[in-house]
Amino acid sequence: MRTRVWLPLIILTASLLAHVAAASEFQEKRFNVVPFAGWTIFDKELKASTGLGLKNDVYLGGRLGVRVVSPLWLDLAGGYTKTESHGTDASWTHLSANLMLMSSAPRTINPFVSVGGGVSKFVPPWSADQKDGTLEAAAGVKVKLTDAIGLRLEGRNVLLMPRRDYKNAHIDNVVAGLGVVFALGGKDPDSDGDGVHDKRDKCPDTPHGCMVDANGCPIDSDGDGVCDGFDQCPNTPRGATVDMKGCPTDADGDKVWDGIDKCPNTPKGCTVDASGCPIDSDGDHVCDGLDKCPNTPEGCTVDAAGCPVDTDGDGVCDGLDKCPNTALGTKVDVNGCPNEVQQRETELLDTGLIRLQDVKFETAKAEILPESHHALDVVGEVLSKWPQLKIEIGGHCDSRGSDAYNLALSRRRVGSVRAYLLEHFSKLDAAQFTAKGYGESQPLVPNTSPENMAQNRRVEFKVMNKAVLQQIKR
Repeated sequence: MRTRVWLPLIILTASLLAHVAAASEFQEKRFNVVPFAGWTIFDKELKASTGLGLKNDVYLGGRLGVRVVSPLWLDLAGGYTKTESHGTDASWTHLSANLMLMSSAPRTINPFVSVGGGVSKFVPPWSADQKDGTLEAAAGVKVKLTDAIGLRLEGRNVLLMPRRDYKNAHIDNVVAGLGVVFALGGKDPDSDGDGVHDKRDKCPDTPHGCMVDANGCPIDSDGDGVCDGFDQCPNTPRGATVDMKGCPTDADGDKVWDGIDKCPNTPKGCTVDASGCPIDSDGDHVCDGLDKCPNTPEGCTVDAAGCPVDTDGDGVCDGLDKCPNTALGTKVDVNGCPNEVQQRETELLDTGLIRLQDVKFETAKAEILPESHHALDVVGEVLSKWPQLKIEIGGHCDSRGSDAYNLALSRRRVGSVRAYLLEHFSKLDAAQFTAKGYGESQPLVPNTSPENMAQNRRVEFKVMNKAVLQQIKR
């Protein structure tokens, strides 16, 4: 009957081939109480050696397990079989203490093996000693049904050890059966090690190290997606993008975190607002921080450094310069256009004469057209600086028309010019101004073309007291 020792090994091998699924640590409870029932197969050599021809029959018993340290258990096993021998009632009882080895991995099905020893008793006795020692080996599987209840399938070989002749031990009975496991004691399992038992853990796969709430779910105080415990920057502003450590990222280095930064590609060095967008105080499209000319007037064209461009070098920046091609050195006004007052002033001081060729009148009349008022206003400003100058206002015509007509027309027209200046410039003294018409008698160029005729149609303001002018020039 020694071949029966292979039965537990067969059961163990089959259990190892079974598919196992992750489960709570049912086998990690401290105590196992197992009511057990099965079938006893008595060794046929028992009859030959002792005369007891026992009938195989029902086995009733129990197992009591105490976890020493994972994966080692102290397993107490005992059972009773009521049978018969030659028509006479008989029974067999055994009791043993065993060391059981079972994996502590959380599985639905877990194999185990055990080995130990104890005592055995037959009634009627098969020897004078009444009791025999036993050497027992068992194998099987535990199957989890709930966290506290399971099944135990077991095959056990009980080798009888006669006290007086244990070296010749050869009789072994086999018990195979099923028990209901009641797992007691110990801590409730905590698969993810977060301190919240699996029964109450609503987030059972929390990464190790995360702080969790009463439900076992990760706490993320700053809402950045990295749980407290892992988060090395626990006070990240809400909405900021963070790295694996929970620290905010700032791709463009403007000190406004990604996720909050509404202008994520700001050039390095730009001053930005709370939204991460460049500030451009002077509105020249070069941000503060990079702008080397931060107070550029609005509308100026600027270079890459934010400084005004002045192509014609007149001191009025491109963009505001209404006369962008002014000759170098020309004095200009705030619009970048040549300063007519200064030009006329220079003309008067250098030549003693101001000549206007753009004074226009109504056809064949002496009324000054509004479009000529500006040119006369410029002359009025210049002459108002030196009211002590005696000025002759001379009128000249081209050769069209008769001499007499042109002479009379020129006299009327310069009279209108004199009256305009005296009316609009209070500093001028009427006694210092005379008006004289020259008609066509003093052409500047021959009246041979429209262009030449246009040059000859002119009004001239001539200084008559040159000595006073020389004093002014000094």
